[in-house]
Amino acid sequence: MTTMILVAVVGVGVCWVVTAEAIWKWGPGLRKRLVRCPEKKGWALVETDQREAEFASLQVVDVKTCSLMASPPLNCSKHCIARL
Repeated sequence: MTTMILVAVVGVGVCWVVTAEAIWKWGPGLRKRLVRCPEKKGWALVETDQREAEFASLQVVDVKTCSLMASPPLNCSKHCIARL
C-alpha cells in the first residue's frame, strides 16, 4: 500500500513539474522571434511581449527590442506585430 502511495505522489510531482515547464516555456512573457520586417524589407530578431488575450490564447502586445534598430527605445511604427 505504501508503494502505491509513493508512486502516486511521485506521479503528481512529475505532472506539476511538466505543467510548470510548459507554462514557463510557452506562456506569457518576453519571447524572441525571427520575423520579416515590412519596413526594412529584411529579417529581424525581435523580443516581443506576449500577454494572455482570451482563454488559452496569447497575443503580442509590444516589441521590446529589434535587431534592425540600434537603440532600445523603438521609434518605428511596429508593423511587424501583425506578423507574429
